[in-house]
Amino acid sequence: MQSFRSEIENPIVEKDIIELANKIEMFHNGKIDEEKFRSLRLARGVYGQRQEGVQMIRIKLPYGKVKSNQLRRISDVSDEYSRGRLHITTRQDIQIHYVDLNRTPELWAELEKDNVTLREACGNVVRNVTASETAGFDVNEPFDIQPYAHAIFEEFLRNPICQEMGRKFKVSFSSTEEDTGLSYMHDIGFIAKEENGVRGFKIMVAGGLGSQPRAAEALYEFLPSDEIIPLMNAILRVFDRHGERKSRAKARKKFLMAKIGLI
Repeated sequence: MQSFRSEIENPIVEKDIIELANKIEMFHNGKIDEEKFRSLRLARGVYGQRQEGVQMIRIKLPYGKVKSNQLRRISDVSDEYSRGRLHITTRQDIQIHYVDLNRTPELWAELEKDNVTLREACGNVVRNVTASETAGFDVNEPFDIQPYAHAIFEEFLRNPICQEMGRKFKVSFSSTEEDTGLSYMHDIGFIAKEENGVRGFKIMVAGGLGSQPRAAEALYEFLPSDEIIPLMNAILRVFDRHGERKSRAKARKKFLMAKIGLI
């Protein structure tokens, strides 16, 4: 097994990558079954492809923000570990296809040199936090939502309350009441508002698409910004505790909301 101790400065990230390498070795040796291994690799951005022997790697870019050095790093990694092509997703992520499973820890270590993570880009976790593409320079925004989106990203990355929920959980931030972050189709959406000089958000919950689409409902017309993390903690705990666990088709927040109502 390759050691990443000389390459990764962050001990938490180092532990993640070494664990992935160890689990890959255990999987190949038949020491963990496919289903257990699948859950672990998904939470680390490693997604199976229909083509045998290769994986899709999803990179998590909070609110779609990426720096030039990170883009260069991603491009170099794609050239080295894949076919030099990238897929930009609707949720402001980047995907790399046709990657050898055995090389995924090494790939991850290379990305982390420029603070790019795979952690929780897939799986039954809080997925990438998305935001209005004009955040920070929209002339109609009451304030810049980017710091708040980043705070949510940091709070729930590796957070033990949401590591193995019944299903994925999607979050968006909108800069204005025009809702360019599309909160109506997210598990929780934050729409920037300001009241009496206080920054806050309109809170939308339990939206989703799929074969049974449901528009999100307003939980709060206005919630001060310093309360959004405690609120999301509470919503995730309810979803984790009471959400569907047996049928994946019914395991989204929208179905739980239909069952228990807006509380």
